[in-house]
Amino acid sequence: MLRRIDLHDFKCFELLKLPLSNITVLTGTNASGKSSVLQTLVLLHQTMRDHEWSSRLLLNGDAIKLGTVGDVVDKVHGRRTIEIGLADDDVNYHWSFSGDRSEMSMGVDHVSVGDTALAQPDRLQYLLPPLLQSQMAFVVGSDSNQVSAVMQLNLDSLAYRLRGLSYITAERIGPREFYVIEETAAVVGPAGEHAVSVLHLGRDERVLDGLIVDGVPPTRLRQVEARMQQFFPGCGLVVLQVPHANAVTLGLRTSEATDFHRPIHVGFGLTQILPIVVAALSAQAGGILLIENPEVHLHPAGQALMGKFLADVAAAGVQVIVETHSDHVLNGIRRAVKDQRIVPEQVEIHFFRPRTEDLAQVISPQINQLGDIDTWPEGFFDQFDKDMNYFSGWGS
Repeated sequence: MLRRIDLHDFKCFELLKLPLSNITVLTGTNASGKSSVLQTLVLLHQTMRDHEWSSRLLLNGDAIKLGTVGDVVDKVHGRRTIEIGLADDDVNYHWSFSGDRSEMSMGVDHVSVGDTALAQPDRLQYLLPPLLQSQMAFVVGSDSNQVSAVMQLNLDSLAYRLRGLSYITAERIGPREFYVIEETAAVVGPAGEHAVSVLHLGRDERVLDGLIVDGVPPTRLRQVEARMQQFFPGCGLVVLQVPHANAVTLGLRTSEATDFHRPIHVGFGLTQILPIVVAALSAQAGGILLIENPEVHLHPAGQALMGKFLADVAAAGVQVIVETHSDHVLNGIRRAVKDQRIVPEQVEIHFFRPRTEDLAQVISPQINQLGDIDTWPEGFFDQFDKDMNYFSGWGS
């Protein structure tokens, strides 16, 4: 599991060392850097997936488009270089990238894994130079079984998790008449564009044991339907392949008393939540799930349920990093802690605010076993209290 992400001169961060856990909640004001944290992981994912042998970091691809080097380098302290570090369970990884400000990718200047480093690698695989991998094997020892085990644990597993991470943005696609089947799509896609395809192709795959709804077959299709029913009582779904076409249709209903409808004829929230549920129930143990604003188009009760659901996903072995503006999502996670669905040590909460000279850019409130949070900085889900004080004549 990723334990920390380090950023240097990336966008609005001169230096950031952010702890991560099974579920990490990113909150705070607009334009304070929450999305930037997710974007660094997506950049590594995108480069590994689209061009694994590249010696450059791809700033623009199918998963994310960030523009030029000048767009991603800290405009206050940076020049032409960014650094990204990841602390895994047992080893630290560090990359340094640079480029001219008008370029749309960045060269890899330096890579290190633990105490082993390589400057200016001429080629990479999964962002780790083959030479560096062989050096690590040599450092570990000459026993072939030992070397193989360490390589699998320290290199392949990180690459596998980053290449296969699911990233879902706040701007998800709406209802469609049909959905193209993407045989090579292993994840739902940033806009959820492959969600129905992933659901169809893996309909008979077994979901993680910790996420199985009792009394329902443990397959992806039936478990997704069961989870959707928790958010939308009476919900049913059917996925049918279009004859003689590489596409499927999605039928939805909101009551057992009705027939299945085209997605355009049901509540918009169903198609916005479906990609999150499919991504979560398609993930493997050790996988990484990044979600922006899961509360979009959800009633407050549904938002709280989403928090509890994501806590369950994290407890089942999928690492979840969620960006949210919803106190209901946060409270759902707090309730999951109090209900002992997940322990406090498996939850990290970070509150971001714009960079100033006299205030910390990130504050990390702690949660206890009762779901209580130890500190509530100004702007941290306090608007309801401010409004109630105003109505009571106690504030402005």
